[in-house]
Amino acid sequence: MIRRRIRGSGLDLALNERGDASGPTVILVHGFPDTSAAWEPVARLLSTTFHVVAYDVRGAGGSDAPQKRADYALALLVEDMAAVIDAVSPDEPIHLVAHDWGSIQGWEAVTSDLLAGRIASYTSISGPPLDHAALWARRHRAGNLADLARALRQGLRSWYIALFHLPFLPEIVTQVARAQRMLAATLRQQGRPQKASSPTTRSDDFAHGLQLYRANVLQRFRHPVAGHTETPVQIIVPLKDRYISPELLDGLETWSSVVWRRYVPAGHWIIRTHPTEIAEWVRHVVAFVRDGHEAESLAQARIAPSGTGSGATR
Repeated sequence: MIRRRIRGSGLDLALNERGDASGPTVILVHGFPDTSAAWEPVARLLSTTFHVVAYDVRGAGGSDAPQKRADYALALLVEDMAAVIDAVSPDEPIHLVAHDWGSIQGWEAVTSDLLAGRIASYTSISGPPLDHAALWARRHRAGNLADLARALRQGLRSWYIALFHLPFLPEIVTQVARAQRMLAATLRQQGRPQKASSPTTRSDDFAHGLQLYRANVLQRFRHPVAGHTETPVQIIVPLKDRYISPELLDGLETWSSVVWRRYVPAGHWIIRTHPTEIAEWVRHVVAFVRDGHEAESLAQARIAPSGTGSGATR
């Protein structure tokens, strides 16, 4: 594995590369409050076939953290992604795979002019476009009882978003993280045993990541605009996701001309629990883009543009 830093949009980003640099490039984008390490099982499997790149988004892991909330805006995250693509695959389009907030960034990227023609395929896991989520919520609030029930179920899953907008929460989390690091350093100096813990950056990453919600959610929910891309999109829907209801991902077939949807009896962190399946499905989409071959399970997952296809496959 090669670890290096590249210049993003006004800050440095940490990334790692593995696999055959002459093969198709697959870029993996993590969500909140993860780092690129969350992709380790999937990256290891994909690297036997592809040039695999995973990077820490701004504010996470080894990448720089902006000081201002506005510097977590989706437009800047897309500029960061463009910088990564320029650095690792300047001459060939890449295949994008993203999870959670990384998936939200991915939708922004494939529908933006900045990366037109640079992304050959997109596999989205557990993350809709923010504009789609806003439009979905508006439709279901004004619908019948069944629609209202769907909106309520999603609202119960999304309760934490309101919490994340409370003032001073990131500052409190950051101070706790600093106190934990100071305590750990003191114990090391005294030679005293310490409990095993997560990496010390995790609490800081959480605090920084809250700004993703604050910089983007309310603004997009006030002024949502539907998007579209010609990039083929594979949507992976974990049926046991505690944060994203499967219904919230309905209607995304209008966002691309080629869409596949796979339902999986898995939870939110499917990239950790089902890496073999994720890697296989990414290979299917890359093969389709490369030579037009559509694996049987991929063909079964294809959704008609009107949304009439079932797309139910495992």
